[in-house]
Amino acid sequence: MKFTRIATNLMLPAMLMFLSAEATAFNPESLKLLKTDIPGWNTMRSSSPERVMDLYKADLEDAELNRANLSGTILVRADLSGARLDEANLSGSNLAMSFIQKADLKGADLAGSWLNKANLKSSYMVEASLRRSSLAGANLRWARLREADLMDANLTNAILFETDFTNANLRGANLQGATFLPNAILQGATLSAGTILPSGEPADRGWCMRRGARFDQNHTTSHNSIQAPPVELPEETTVLTAPSAETGVSSAGKREQELLRDDVAAWNRLRSSRPEMTVTMKKETLEKTSLRGADLKKAVLSGSNFAGAMLDTADLTGADLRNADFRKADMKRTCLKEANLQKANFDRAFLKNADLSGANLSGAMLYGATLSGANLNGATLEGASLFDADLSGADLSGANLKGANIMDADFSGATFSPSTTLPSGKAATRAWAVMNRATLAP
Repeated sequence: MKFTRIATNLMLPAMLMFLSAEATAFNPESLKLLKTDIPGWNTMRSSSPERVMDLYKADLEDAELNRANLSGTILVRADLSGARLDEANLSGSNLAMSFIQKADLKGADLAGSWLNKANLKSSYMVEASLRRSSLAGANLRWARLREADLMDANLTNAILFETDFTNANLRGANLQGATFLPNAILQGATLSAGTILPSGEPADRGWCMRRGARFDQNHTTSHNSIQAPPVELPEETTVLTAPSAETGVSSAGKREQELLRDDVAAWNRLRSSRPEMTVTMKKETLEKTSLRGADLKKAVLSGSNFAGAMLDTADLTGADLRNADFRKADMKRTCLKEANLQKANFDRAFLKNADLSGANLSGAMLYGATLSGANLNGATLEGASLFDADLSGADLSGANLKGANIMDADFSGATFSPSTTLPSGKAATRAWAVMNRATLAP
């Protein structure tokens, strides 16, 4: 859904240019101000507190954001890895599927924020407020939440391996389906009769005593669902053209390549009218380009750069995409059926419900990629890196995962079959599927 930002006069000239519905996912001037002038950013926010700031997919890795006012901000899929956010105000912000590994969030206010599927691995969140925040499916492995306030927070299906909850407030928190809670540190943490354990049962005094935690008999909660912050996401991103590389071109010449960048609908009409046209665009620069719904069937695009590109619903059936770069690309419902994706880089790409059936992903990098609901039936993932990837609900029937790195991968609700080859080289078994919260089809 598209939305329009209404321009108003601000105190800071740097913020006079705002986005329309057709503009980029965020205003570069806004991002620049945030990265270089926190006092100026905070003054701008104070002057227009009603404005919803859009930092969707913003690159804020290692940014200095201490005490920044980011309340109510769209930070969906933003990269905040290694950022310094001590005492920052992120209350009511939408941080779904964001990357916040090894970030400093000491004393940060995240009350009422939406952190579903966020990656908070090794983040430092001592004394942070996460009251009534939603962390469903979030990765909190090795996160430090000592003395943090998680009252009534939603932690369903969160990953809690060695998460440090020392002296944290977990009254009324919902931990149903959370994994590795027995490996978490709960010394001095306070749970209550309203705290829901991973089993779905309420916490009790005996359970708390066995783990060195405290029990509050009096606190209860209704466990009403926590609503996502009222923020809207842009439907598409702008076409950001880049100079064409001098690459091997068959029937699709330089003019046609420019057409692909500038007008996908016209490109698709061209391909429809010239079905014999071959497309060879090796090592093409298509970074951050909008290719939503593009017809690229059987195209030769090996070594091309699609980093940050919009490829939702694009058709890349049978395409040659060896060594292509898809880092942080949007590829929802993209068709990559039987595509050659050997050693392609899908670092943190969004491939929800994508069709990768029969695709060759040997040696591909899928670190932190979202593949929930994806069709990987018969796909070759031999030697691929699926570290921290989200494969929940994916179809891996007959897939070959021999030698793949699946550490921290989420297979909950995924489907395997007896013909699926596991990283060990052995066939998938029901016991292995159950252990990984997946199912084994007949």
